[in-house]
Amino acid sequence: MKTLTQEMQAAITPNMALSLLKAGNQRFISNLKINRNLLQQANETSDGQHPFAVILSCIDSRTSVELIFDQGLGDVFSIRIAGNIINEDILGSMEFGCQLAGAKIIVVLGHSNCGAIKGACDHVEMGNLTALLSKIQPAVFDEKTEQSNRSSSNGTFVQNVAEINVQRTVKAIQERSPILKQLIESGACSIVGGMHNISTGEVMFYED
Repeated sequence: MKTLTQEMQAAITPNMALSLLKAGNQRFISNLKINRNLLQQANETSDGQHPFAVILSCIDSRTSVELIFDQGLGDVFSIRIAGNIINEDILGSMEFGCQLAGAKIIVVLGHSNCGAIKGACDHVEMGNLTALLSKIQPAVFDEKTEQSNRSSSNGTFVQNVAEINVQRTVKAIQERSPILKQLIESGACSIVGGMHNISTGEVMFYED
């Protein structure tokens, strides 16, 4: 698999970028990963990088985007934080990845059985985690379908909140970053939410 060059990156459209991620995830769940010489890729990217995607995902140890999308060194910017939430630093990182480094797609990736989502559902307060989980709380309050058991013991409730949290983050990125909003509106970059099933490895994208 060739290491991405600036010319190769420039030829990738936002739609092509999504297709590359879908194909990589299909390889992952089929256990047919591409054979890569990672040391060679390390050498070839030592003077510069040209990733085609910026992926915001959770710190969860089962959700490594390079693995679940079968990507190599230099292919994706990976931003990881519990609950795949955003703040100014993450937005700045995304602006660097898209505006300055040329990435063609932003993916906000949630996952099933997320511990941060469960903590927000249970209104956990603990040290610095309190402030982080507060950023997920709006998704908890936005979930209106589950009335009887609104805690982490209700798997349906947790999954619904996780999906709402992804959708809210996709919207917030565009609201809080004029740079990214302009790139998306011009068609230079796209943004999409997704959900990773940690049991099957499959990623479902919210393309609407």
